[in-house]
Parts: sequence; C-alpha cells; structure tokens
Amino acid sequence: MEDLPRVESLLPPGTPVSVRQKSRRREGALVSEVVGVVEEWEDRPTGSWFAHGKNGKLWLKRLKLRKVDGELSLITIDDATELAKLQAAPE
Repeated sequence: MEDLPRVESLLPPGTPVSVRQKSRRREGALVSEVVGVVEEWEDRPTGSWFAHGKNGKLWLKRLKLRKVDGELSLITIDDATELAKLQAAPE
C-alpha cells in the first residue's frame, strides 16, 4: 500500500489557502472559513495524555496562517477540516 502525501508537501509555506471548519452544535453546524497564506506547519502536543502517542501525549497538526490583514492565526487541523489551495494570493 502506497503512503499518502502529507498535507505539508501539498500546501508548502507561501501557498494561498482557504481553511473551512465545522463545529457541530445542537442548533446546527457552525462553519468558519479563514483565507490566507501558509506560514508554517507543525505537529504540537496537547496537554492531554495519550497511551500510544509520542512521549505519551496526543499530537495535533497545526497550521500557522497569515491572513490578508497580516494577522497570524494558529489553526488546529483535524479530519473534518477542509483545505483548498487558491490560485492567487488573497487580496
């Protein structure tokens, strides 16, 4: 079985992207979208303990994104996150 490419290799730093995340609520899903340029990808531990995780911690993928106004956002990426590569830098 062939390994799938990691998202970091598909969306390297400098790539304009759209990030959509859904939060399920009783009143219906809340959808948020952030548009910006990939600054950095990192795997960071949470404060939670996880039996088979590296160093006994639960590790999550984080995306550092520079928005159009220059603000940096650190976004936790999970299986339900939708990432889309944009053609041109957002304005």
